[in-house]
Amino acid sequence: MRKKIGKLAALVPGAEVRGNADTFVTDIVQDSRQVTPGALFVCVAGEHVDGHKFIPDVKAKGAAAIVTERDIEPQQGIVVLKVPNLDEALQVIVPFFFDVPSQRLRLIGITGTNGKTTTSFLLRSILRHAGHKVGLIGTIQTMIEEQRLPSQNTTPNIVDLQRLLAQMVEDGIEYVVMEVSSHALAQNRVAGCEFDTAVFTNFTQDHLDYHKTMENYLAAKAKLFEGLGGPGIKPDKTAVVNLDDEQAQYILERSQCGHLTYALGDESADLRAVDIKLGPLGSEFTIQGAFGRLPVRTHIAGLFNIYNVLSATGAAAAENVPYAVIGEAVSEFRGVPGRFETVDAGQLFNVVVDYAHTPDGLENILHTARDITENRIITVFGCGGDRDRTKRPIMGRIAAQLSDIVITTSDNPRTEDPEAILAEVEAGVAEVIGKKTHEKVTDRREAIYLAISLAHAGDTVIIAGKGHEDYQIIGTEKVHFDDREVAREALGGLG
Repeated sequence: MRKKIGKLAALVPGAEVRGNADTFVTDIVQDSRQVTPGALFVCVAGEHVDGHKFIPDVKAKGAAAIVTERDIEPQQGIVVLKVPNLDEALQVIVPFFFDVPSQRLRLIGITGTNGKTTTSFLLRSILRHAGHKVGLIGTIQTMIEEQRLPSQNTTPNIVDLQRLLAQMVEDGIEYVVMEVSSHALAQNRVAGCEFDTAVFTNFTQDHLDYHKTMENYLAAKAKLFEGLGGPGIKPDKTAVVNLDDEQAQYILERSQCGHLTYALGDESADLRAVDIKLGPLGSEFTIQGAFGRLPVRTHIAGLFNIYNVLSATGAAAAENVPYAVIGEAVSEFRGVPGRFETVDAGQLFNVVVDYAHTPDGLENILHTARDITENRIITVFGCGGDRDRTKRPIMGRIAAQLSDIVITTSDNPRTEDPEAILAEVEAGVAEVIGKKTHEKVTDRREAIYLAISLAHAGDTVIIAGKGHEDYQIIGTEKVHFDDREVAREALGGLG
Protein backbone atom coordinates (compact mmCIF):
# COMPACT_ATOMS: atom_id res chain seq x y z
CA MET A 1 0.00 0.00 0.00
CA ARG A 2 1.21 3.52 -0.85
CA LYS A 3 -0.81 6.72 -0.56
CA LYS A 4 0.01 10.44 -0.51
CA ILE A 5 -0.66 12.13 2.82
CA GLY A 6 -2.60 14.83 0.94
CA LYS A 7 -5.03 12.21 -0.42
CA LEU A 8 -5.67 10.92 3.09
CA ALA A 9 -6.24 14.48 4.34
CA ALA A 10 -8.78 15.12 1.58
CA LEU A 11 -11.02 12.40 3.05
CA VAL A 12 -11.43 14.25 6.36
CA PRO A 13 -13.33 17.55 6.57
CA GLY A 14 -11.22 20.11 8.39
CA ALA A 15 -8.00 18.14 8.13
CA GLU A 16 -4.76 20.05 7.65
CA VAL A 17 -1.39 18.87 6.32
CA ARG A 18 1.58 20.54 7.96
CA GLY A 19 4.49 19.73 5.73
CA ASN A 20 4.76 18.25 2.25
CA ALA A 21 1.30 16.94 1.21
CA ASP A 22 2.93 14.88 -1.58
CA THR A 23 4.77 12.71 0.97
CA PHE A 24 3.96 9.05 0.46
CA VAL A 25 2.80 6.89 3.36
CA THR A 26 3.55 3.15 3.16
CA ASP A 27 1.78 1.88 6.29
CA ILE A 28 -0.42 3.02 9.19
CA VAL A 29 0.40 1.91 12.76
CA GLN A 30 -0.80 2.69 16.28
CA ASP A 31 2.05 0.89 18.08
CA SER A 32 5.36 2.77 17.94
CA ARG A 33 7.22 -0.55 18.10
CA GLN A 34 5.74 -1.51 14.72
CA VAL A 35 6.85 1.63 12.89
CA THR A 36 8.82 1.07 9.68
CA PRO A 37 10.26 3.66 7.25
CA GLY A 38 7.46 5.54 5.51
CA ALA A 39 4.76 4.74 8.08
CA LEU A 40 2.02 7.06 9.32
CA PHE A 41 1.98 6.89 13.13
CA VAL A 42 -1.37 7.40 14.89
CA CYS A 43 -0.91 9.51 18.04
CA VAL A 44 -3.57 8.15 20.39
CA ALA A 45 -3.82 9.95 23.73
CA GLY A 46 -4.80 6.77 25.57
CA GLU A 47 -6.03 6.29 29.11
CA HIS A 48 -2.71 4.83 30.24
CA VAL A 49 -0.22 5.79 27.50
CA ASP A 50 -0.04 8.95 25.40
CA GLY A 51 1.19 8.13 21.90
CA HIS A 52 2.53 11.67 21.42
CA LYS A 53 5.46 10.94 23.70
CA PHE A 54 6.74 8.41 21.12
CA ILE A 55 7.06 10.97 18.31
CA PRO A 56 10.88 11.19 18.68
CA ASP A 57 11.08 7.38 18.58
CA VAL A 58 8.96 6.98 15.43
CA LYS A 59 10.84 9.83 13.74
CA ALA A 60 14.11 8.00 14.43
CA LYS A 61 12.62 4.84 12.90
CA GLY A 62 11.79 6.67 9.69
CA ALA A 63 8.08 7.40 10.05
CA ALA A 64 6.95 9.68 7.23
CA ALA A 65 4.10 11.34 9.13
CA ILE A 66 1.99 11.41 12.24
CA VAL A 67 -1.77 11.95 12.59
CA THR A 68 -3.01 13.84 15.64
CA GLU A 69 -5.71 16.16 17.00
CA ARG A 70 -3.09 18.43 18.60
CA ASP A 71 -1.39 21.54 17.28
CA ILE A 72 2.04 20.14 16.46
CA GLU A 73 4.36 21.79 13.98
CA PRO A 74 6.13 19.62 11.37
CA GLN A 75 9.63 18.56 12.23
CA GLN A 76 12.52 17.84 9.92
CA GLY A 77 11.63 14.75 7.92
CA ILE A 78 8.16 14.13 9.39
CA VAL A 79 4.80 15.53 8.24
CA VAL A 80 1.91 16.28 10.59
CA LEU A 81 -1.68 15.46 9.60
CA LYS A 82 -3.91 17.40 12.02
CA VAL A 83 -7.53 16.25 12.18
CA PRO A 84 -10.52 17.60 14.16
CA ASN A 85 -11.43 14.16 15.59
CA LEU A 86 -8.94 11.29 15.49
CA ASP A 87 -11.47 8.45 15.83
CA GLU A 88 -13.67 9.79 13.06
CA ALA A 89 -10.66 10.43 10.83
CA LEU A 90 -9.38 6.88 11.23
CA GLN A 91 -12.79 5.48 10.26
CA VAL A 92 -12.33 6.82 6.73
CA ILE A 93 -8.55 7.04 6.36
CA VAL A 94 -7.67 3.48 7.38
CA PRO A 95 -10.07 1.49 5.15
CA PHE A 96 -9.17 3.76 2.20
CA PHE A 97 -5.44 3.28 2.77
CA PHE A 98 -5.86 -0.53 2.68
CA ASP A 99 -8.13 -0.31 -0.41
CA VAL A 100 -11.30 -1.31 1.51
CA PRO A 101 -10.45 -5.03 1.71
CA SER A 102 -13.87 -6.11 3.00
CA GLN A 103 -15.34 -5.25 -0.41
CA ARG A 104 -13.07 -7.84 -2.04
CA LEU A 105 -14.22 -10.85 0.00
CA ARG A 106 -17.34 -12.12 1.77
CA LEU A 107 -17.44 -10.93 5.39
CA ILE A 108 -19.62 -12.56 8.05
CA GLY A 109 -19.94 -10.91 11.47
CA ILE A 110 -21.15 -12.74 14.58
CA THR A 111 -22.27 -10.87 17.69
CA GLY A 112 -24.08 -11.77 20.92
CA THR A 113 -23.25 -12.30 24.56
CA ASN A 114 -22.53 -16.02 24.25
CA GLY A 115 -21.86 -18.47 21.44
CA LYS A 116 -19.77 -16.24 19.16
CA THR A 117 -16.64 -18.39 19.25
CA THR A 118 -18.29 -21.77 18.74
CA THR A 119 -20.53 -20.38 16.00
CA SER A 120 -17.54 -18.86 14.22
CA PHE A 121 -15.53 -22.10 14.35
CA LEU A 122 -18.56 -24.08 13.16
CA LEU A 123 -19.13 -21.68 10.28
CA ARG A 124 -15.47 -21.78 9.32
CA SER A 125 -15.68 -25.58 9.17
CA ILE A 126 -18.85 -25.47 7.05
CA LEU A 127 -17.41 -22.98 4.55
CA ARG A 128 -14.17 -24.94 4.24
CA HIS A 129 -16.18 -28.15 3.78
CA ALA A 130 -17.90 -26.35 0.90
CA GLY A 131 -14.49 -25.77 -0.71
CA HIS A 132 -13.86 -22.13 0.22
CA LYS A 133 -10.67 -20.51 1.53
CA VAL A 134 -11.57 -19.05 4.92
CA GLY A 135 -10.12 -16.62 7.42
CA LEU A 136 -11.29 -16.34 11.03
CA ILE A 137 -10.92 -13.46 13.49
CA GLY A 138 -11.96 -14.04 17.08
CA THR A 139 -11.37 -14.51 20.78
CA ILE A 140 -9.10 -17.55 20.70
CA GLN A 141 -7.02 -16.82 17.63
CA THR A 142 -6.93 -15.43 14.12
CA MET A 143 -6.63 -17.95 11.29
CA ILE A 144 -5.74 -17.54 7.63
CA GLU A 145 -6.70 -21.01 6.45
CA GLU A 146 -4.39 -23.13 8.66
CA GLN A 147 -2.02 -20.30 9.66
CA ARG A 148 -2.67 -19.29 13.27
CA LEU A 149 -2.02 -15.85 14.72
CA PRO A 150 -2.57 -14.79 18.36
CA SER A 151 -5.56 -12.59 19.25
CA GLN A 152 -5.20 -9.67 21.65
CA ASN A 153 -8.87 -8.69 21.53
CA THR A 154 -11.98 -10.46 20.24
CA THR A 155 -12.08 -7.82 17.49
CA PRO A 156 -8.79 -5.99 16.64
CA ASN A 157 -8.47 -2.19 16.54
CA ILE A 158 -9.37 -0.53 13.25
CA VAL A 159 -5.79 -0.35 11.94
CA ASP A 160 -4.87 -3.96 12.74
CA LEU A 161 -8.22 -5.20 11.45
CA GLN A 162 -7.98 -3.49 8.06
CA ARG A 163 -4.35 -4.59 7.64
CA LEU A 164 -5.36 -8.16 8.49
CA LEU A 165 -8.26 -8.14 6.03
CA ALA A 166 -5.92 -6.76 3.35
CA GLN A 167 -3.49 -9.59 4.06
CA MET A 168 -6.30 -12.11 3.73
CA VAL A 169 -7.31 -10.65 0.37
CA GLU A 170 -3.70 -10.91 -0.79
CA ASP A 171 -3.60 -14.55 0.36
CA GLY A 172 -6.66 -15.43 -1.71
CA ILE A 173 -9.14 -15.76 1.17
CA GLU A 174 -12.76 -15.82 -0.06
CA TYR A 175 -14.63 -15.68 3.28
CA VAL A 176 -13.79 -14.09 6.61
CA VAL A 177 -15.76 -15.10 9.69
CA MET A 178 -15.40 -12.50 12.44
CA GLU A 179 -16.51 -12.32 16.06
CA VAL A 180 -17.70 -8.75 16.54
CA SER A 181 -17.68 -7.62 20.18
CA SER A 182 -19.89 -4.90 21.63
CA HIS A 183 -16.74 -2.95 22.54
CA ALA A 184 -15.62 -3.05 18.90
CA LEU A 185 -19.00 -1.81 17.70
CA ALA A 186 -19.20 0.96 20.31
CA GLN A 187 -15.64 2.07 19.45
CA ASN A 188 -16.19 1.86 15.67
CA ARG A 189 -13.36 -0.63 15.21
CA VAL A 190 -15.27 -2.25 12.31
CA ALA A 191 -15.85 1.06 10.52
CA GLY A 192 -15.18 0.61 6.81
CA CYS A 193 -16.11 -3.09 6.93
CA GLU A 194 -18.86 -4.06 4.52
CA PHE A 195 -20.49 -7.14 6.03
CA ASP A 196 -22.49 -9.55 3.89
CA THR A 197 -24.12 -11.59 6.67
CA ALA A 198 -24.50 -10.75 10.36
CA VAL A 199 -25.49 -13.21 13.10
CA PHE A 200 -27.18 -12.39 16.42
CA THR A 201 -26.75 -15.29 18.86
CA ASN A 202 -28.34 -13.98 22.10
CA PHE A 203 -28.36 -11.14 24.58
CA THR A 204 -27.75 -11.52 28.32
CA GLN A 205 -25.89 -9.53 30.97
CA ASP A 206 -22.21 -8.75 30.47
CA HIS A 207 -19.80 -5.81 30.08
CA LEU A 208 -21.81 -3.35 32.19
CA ASP A 209 -18.50 -2.03 33.52
CA TYR A 210 -18.06 -0.52 30.06
CA HIS A 211 -21.58 0.02 28.69
CA LYS A 212 -23.10 0.99 32.08
CA THR A 213 -26.65 -0.07 31.10
CA MET A 214 -28.21 -3.03 29.29
CA GLU A 215 -29.80 -0.53 26.87
CA ASN A 216 -26.37 0.79 25.85
CA TYR A 217 -25.03 -2.76 25.54
CA LEU A 218 -27.91 -3.79 23.25
CA ALA A 219 -27.60 -0.62 21.17
CA ALA A 220 -23.93 -1.44 20.58
CA LYS A 221 -24.82 -4.95 19.36
CA ALA A 222 -27.49 -3.53 17.06
CA LYS A 223 -24.94 -1.32 15.23
CA LEU A 224 -23.76 -4.38 13.31
CA PHE A 225 -27.24 -4.84 11.85
CA GLU A 226 -27.97 -1.16 11.29
CA GLY A 227 -24.95 -1.00 9.02
CA LEU A 228 -25.85 -4.14 7.10
CA GLY A 229 -28.25 -2.43 4.71
CA GLY A 230 -26.19 0.74 4.31
CA PRO A 231 -24.09 1.94 1.38
CA GLY A 232 -21.87 -0.67 -0.19
CA ILE A 233 -20.96 -2.40 -3.41
CA LYS A 234 -21.98 -5.98 -2.56
CA PRO A 235 -25.58 -7.27 -2.91
CA ASP A 236 -27.54 -9.88 -0.94
CA LYS A 237 -27.10 -8.87 2.72
CA THR A 238 -28.72 -11.07 5.40
CA ALA A 239 -29.36 -10.79 9.15
CA VAL A 240 -29.43 -14.18 10.89
CA VAL A 241 -31.29 -13.84 14.19
CA ASN A 242 -32.12 -16.12 17.14
CA LEU A 243 -35.90 -15.72 17.33
CA ASP A 244 -36.06 -17.30 20.81
CA ASP A 245 -34.13 -14.38 22.27
CA GLU A 246 -36.18 -11.60 23.87
CA GLN A 247 -34.33 -8.95 21.86
CA ALA A 248 -34.82 -10.61 18.46
CA GLN A 249 -37.45 -8.11 17.30
CA TYR A 250 -35.26 -5.18 18.37
CA ILE A 251 -32.47 -6.52 16.14
CA LEU A 252 -34.78 -7.37 13.24
CA GLU A 253 -36.32 -3.89 13.27
CA ARG A 254 -32.85 -2.40 12.86
CA SER A 255 -31.78 -4.72 10.05
CA GLN A 256 -32.28 -2.93 6.74
CA CYS A 257 -31.95 -6.10 4.71
CA GLY A 258 -33.32 -9.61 4.30
CA HIS A 259 -33.36 -11.85 7.34
CA LEU A 260 -33.26 -15.53 8.26
CA THR A 261 -34.42 -16.57 11.73
CA TYR A 262 -33.77 -19.66 13.81
CA ALA A 263 -35.21 -21.08 17.01
CA LEU A 264 -35.96 -24.09 19.11
CA GLY A 265 -39.23 -22.80 20.53
CA ASP A 266 -40.67 -20.23 18.10
CA GLU A 267 -42.51 -22.11 15.35
CA SER A 268 -42.45 -19.09 13.04
CA ALA A 269 -38.66 -19.31 12.64
CA ASP A 270 -37.17 -20.09 9.23
CA LEU A 271 -34.96 -22.81 10.78
CA ARG A 272 -35.96 -24.94 13.77
CA ALA A 273 -34.35 -27.79 15.67
CA VAL A 274 -36.84 -30.58 16.36
CA ASP A 275 -36.70 -34.18 17.60
CA ILE A 276 -33.84 -33.27 19.93
CA LYS A 277 -31.91 -36.01 21.74
CA LEU A 278 -29.22 -34.76 24.11
CA GLY A 279 -26.32 -37.02 25.03
CA PRO A 280 -23.22 -36.76 27.22
CA LEU A 281 -20.89 -36.24 24.26
CA GLY A 282 -23.16 -34.62 21.69
CA SER A 283 -26.70 -34.47 20.38
CA GLU A 284 -28.99 -35.62 17.61
CA PHE A 285 -31.73 -33.47 16.12
CA THR A 286 -33.34 -32.41 12.87
CA ILE A 287 -33.10 -28.97 11.33
CA GLN A 288 -36.45 -28.17 9.79
CA GLY A 289 -37.17 -25.36 7.35
CA ALA A 290 -38.63 -24.44 3.98
CA PHE A 291 -35.91 -26.59 2.37
CA GLY A 292 -37.20 -29.70 4.15
CA ARG A 293 -35.59 -31.70 6.97
CA LEU A 294 -31.88 -32.16 7.69
CA PRO A 295 -30.92 -34.80 10.30
CA VAL A 296 -27.84 -33.74 12.29
CA ARG A 297 -25.57 -35.57 14.72
CA THR A 298 -23.05 -33.47 16.67
CA HIS A 299 -20.01 -34.07 18.85
CA ILE A 300 -20.65 -30.99 21.00
CA ALA A 301 -22.87 -31.35 24.04
CA GLY A 302 -25.63 -29.15 25.41
CA LEU A 303 -28.79 -27.41 24.31
CA PHE A 304 -26.85 -24.14 23.91
CA ASN A 305 -24.70 -25.79 21.25
CA ILE A 306 -27.81 -26.66 19.25
CA TYR A 307 -28.43 -22.91 19.06
CA ASN A 308 -24.82 -22.48 17.88
CA VAL A 309 -25.36 -25.08 15.15
CA LEU A 310 -28.53 -23.30 14.03
CA SER A 311 -26.80 -19.90 13.91
CA ALA A 312 -23.92 -21.29 11.83
CA THR A 313 -26.40 -23.13 9.60
CA GLY A 314 -28.35 -19.92 9.05
CA ALA A 315 -25.24 -17.97 8.09
CA ALA A 316 -24.06 -20.73 5.75
CA ALA A 317 -27.52 -20.95 4.15
CA ALA A 318 -27.48 -17.17 3.66
CA GLU A 319 -24.21 -17.68 1.76
CA ASN A 320 -25.86 -20.39 -0.41
CA VAL A 321 -24.00 -23.37 1.04
CA PRO A 322 -26.06 -26.53 0.27
CA TYR A 323 -27.81 -28.00 3.31
CA ALA A 324 -26.30 -31.44 2.69
CA VAL A 325 -22.80 -29.90 2.93
CA ILE A 326 -23.80 -28.11 6.15
CA GLY A 327 -25.00 -31.39 7.69
CA GLU A 328 -21.78 -33.20 6.79
CA ALA A 329 -19.58 -30.43 8.21
CA VAL A 330 -21.53 -30.17 11.47
CA SER A 331 -21.34 -33.93 11.97
CA GLU A 332 -17.54 -33.83 11.59
CA PHE A 333 -17.02 -30.82 13.88
CA ARG A 334 -15.22 -31.73 17.13
CA GLY A 335 -15.53 -28.58 19.19
CA VAL A 336 -13.53 -25.52 20.22
CA PRO A 337 -10.64 -25.28 22.71
CA GLY A 338 -11.89 -24.26 26.13
CA ARG A 339 -15.58 -24.64 25.26
CA PHE A 340 -16.95 -27.54 27.31
CA GLU A 341 -13.55 -29.19 26.82
CA THR A 342 -13.06 -32.43 28.71
CA VAL A 343 -9.82 -33.33 30.49
CA ASP A 344 -9.47 -37.10 30.49
CA ALA A 345 -6.69 -38.91 32.35
CA GLY A 346 -8.61 -42.14 32.78
CA GLN A 347 -10.40 -40.98 35.95
CA LEU A 348 -13.87 -42.24 36.90
CA PHE A 349 -15.42 -38.75 36.89
CA ASN A 350 -15.76 -35.95 34.34
CA VAL A 351 -13.56 -32.86 34.32
CA VAL A 352 -14.75 -30.05 32.05
CA VAL A 353 -13.06 -26.69 31.34
CA ASP A 354 -15.27 -23.94 29.94
CA TYR A 355 -14.99 -20.23 29.16
CA ALA A 356 -18.37 -19.45 30.80
CA HIS A 357 -17.91 -16.03 32.40
CA THR A 358 -21.45 -14.65 32.27
CA PRO A 359 -24.55 -15.65 34.26
CA ASP A 360 -26.19 -17.15 31.17
CA GLY A 361 -23.02 -18.96 30.12
CA LEU A 362 -22.53 -20.49 33.56
CA GLU A 363 -26.16 -21.57 33.75
CA ASN A 364 -25.94 -23.22 30.32
CA ILE A 365 -22.88 -25.32 31.11
CA LEU A 366 -24.22 -26.39 34.51
CA HIS A 367 -27.49 -27.56 32.94
CA THR A 368 -25.46 -29.44 30.34
CA ALA A 369 -23.29 -30.94 33.08
CA ARG A 370 -26.41 -32.22 34.83
CA ASP A 371 -27.36 -34.14 31.68
CA ILE A 372 -24.07 -36.08 31.75
CA THR A 373 -23.63 -36.48 35.52
CA GLU A 374 -24.72 -39.49 37.56
CA ASN A 375 -23.82 -38.04 40.94
CA ARG A 376 -22.57 -34.60 42.03
CA ILE A 377 -21.54 -31.44 40.20
CA ILE A 378 -18.50 -29.69 41.67
CA THR A 379 -18.06 -26.15 40.29
CA VAL A 380 -14.91 -24.04 40.45
CA PHE A 381 -15.33 -20.46 39.27
CA GLY A 382 -14.61 -16.80 39.95
CA CYS A 383 -15.22 -13.42 38.34
CA GLY A 384 -12.76 -11.10 36.63
CA GLY A 385 -11.52 -7.93 38.28
CA ASP A 386 -12.08 -4.46 36.80
CA ARG A 387 -15.15 -5.79 35.01
CA ASP A 388 -18.93 -5.84 35.54
CA ARG A 389 -19.41 -6.17 39.31
CA THR A 390 -23.19 -6.59 39.16
CA LYS A 391 -22.98 -10.08 37.67
CA ARG A 392 -20.86 -11.46 40.53
CA PRO A 393 -23.63 -12.30 43.03
CA ILE A 394 -25.84 -13.48 40.15
CA MET A 395 -23.22 -16.01 39.11
CA GLY A 396 -22.70 -17.03 42.73
CA ARG A 397 -26.40 -17.72 43.07
CA ILE A 398 -26.53 -19.74 39.82
CA ALA A 399 -23.53 -21.84 40.84
CA ALA A 400 -25.08 -22.60 44.23
CA GLN A 401 -28.46 -23.48 42.74
CA LEU A 402 -27.11 -25.84 40.08
CA SER A 403 -24.07 -27.41 41.81
CA ASP A 404 -23.63 -29.76 44.75
CA ILE A 405 -20.26 -28.31 45.75
CA VAL A 406 -19.20 -24.74 44.96
CA ILE A 407 -15.57 -23.60 45.17
CA THR A 408 -15.15 -19.87 44.56
CA THR A 409 -11.72 -18.71 43.48
CA SER A 410 -9.79 -16.05 41.55
CA ASP A 411 -10.31 -15.58 37.85
CA ASN A 412 -8.31 -12.66 36.41
CA PRO A 413 -8.31 -10.31 39.42
CA ARG A 414 -6.41 -7.61 37.54
CA THR A 415 -6.04 -4.57 39.81
CA GLU A 416 -8.82 -5.52 42.22
CA ASP A 417 -8.35 -7.31 45.53
CA PRO A 418 -9.27 -11.00 44.89
CA GLU A 419 -10.83 -11.25 48.34
CA ALA A 420 -13.12 -8.30 47.60
CA ILE A 421 -14.22 -9.91 44.33
CA LEU A 422 -14.97 -13.20 46.08
CA ALA A 423 -16.96 -11.43 48.79
CA GLU A 424 -19.31 -10.11 46.11
CA VAL A 425 -19.58 -13.55 44.45
CA GLU A 426 -20.26 -15.21 47.79
CA ALA A 427 -23.14 -12.85 48.54
CA GLY A 428 -25.04 -14.71 45.82
CA VAL A 429 -23.82 -18.12 46.94
CA ALA A 430 -25.02 -17.44 50.50
CA GLU A 431 -28.58 -16.81 49.31
CA VAL A 432 -29.14 -20.45 48.33
CA ILE A 433 -26.27 -22.59 49.59
CA GLY A 434 -28.29 -24.32 52.33
CA LYS A 435 -26.74 -27.66 53.24
CA LYS A 436 -24.51 -27.81 50.18
CA THR A 437 -20.74 -27.62 50.53
CA HIS A 438 -19.11 -24.28 49.80
CA GLU A 439 -15.41 -23.50 49.89
CA LYS A 440 -13.54 -20.27 49.18
CA VAL A 441 -10.00 -20.88 47.91
CA THR A 442 -8.47 -17.72 46.54
CA ASP A 443 -5.52 -19.43 44.83
CA ARG A 444 -6.94 -20.89 41.60
CA ARG A 445 -4.46 -23.77 41.42
CA GLU A 446 -5.35 -24.86 44.95
CA ALA A 447 -9.05 -24.55 44.13
CA ILE A 448 -8.74 -26.86 41.11
CA TYR A 449 -6.70 -29.38 43.12
CA LEU A 450 -9.33 -29.31 45.86
CA ALA A 451 -12.21 -29.88 43.43
CA ILE A 452 -10.51 -32.88 41.86
CA SER A 453 -9.57 -34.34 45.26
CA LEU A 454 -13.25 -34.17 46.28
CA ALA A 455 -14.56 -35.87 43.13
CA HIS A 456 -15.91 -39.44 43.25
CA ALA A 457 -16.96 -41.83 40.50
CA GLY A 458 -19.86 -40.41 38.49
CA ASP A 459 -19.22 -36.78 39.53
CA THR A 460 -18.51 -33.88 37.17
CA VAL A 461 -15.99 -31.15 37.98
CA ILE A 462 -16.69 -27.90 36.10
CA ILE A 463 -13.82 -25.39 35.94
CA ALA A 464 -15.39 -22.24 34.57
CA GLY A 465 -14.40 -18.74 33.53
CA LYS A 466 -11.13 -18.98 31.59
CA GLY A 467 -11.51 -21.76 29.05
CA HIS A 468 -8.83 -21.47 26.38
CA GLU A 469 -6.85 -18.77 28.22
CA ASP A 470 -3.32 -19.79 29.18
CA TYR A 471 -2.70 -16.91 31.55
CA GLN A 472 -3.94 -15.15 34.65
CA ILE A 473 -3.91 -11.35 34.92
CA ILE A 474 -2.76 -10.37 38.40
CA GLY A 475 -2.30 -6.64 38.86
CA THR A 476 -1.19 -5.48 35.42
CA GLU A 477 0.91 -8.57 34.61
CA LYS A 478 0.03 -11.77 32.78
CA VAL A 479 1.37 -14.95 34.35
CA HIS A 480 1.12 -18.36 32.74
CA PHE A 481 -1.89 -20.32 33.95
CA ASP A 482 -3.96 -22.88 32.03
CA ASP A 483 -6.93 -24.56 33.73
CA ARG A 484 -6.49 -27.62 31.53
CA GLU A 485 -2.82 -28.04 32.45
CA VAL A 486 -3.54 -27.63 36.16
CA ALA A 487 -6.42 -30.11 35.99
CA ARG A 488 -4.14 -32.70 34.34
CA GLU A 489 -1.51 -32.11 37.03
CA ALA A 490 -4.11 -32.62 39.76
CA LEU A 491 -5.43 -35.77 38.09
CA GLY A 492 -1.88 -37.09 37.80
CA GLY A 493 -1.44 -36.56 41.51
CA LEU A 494 -4.34 -38.92 42.22
CA GLY A 495 -2.22 -41.78 40.98
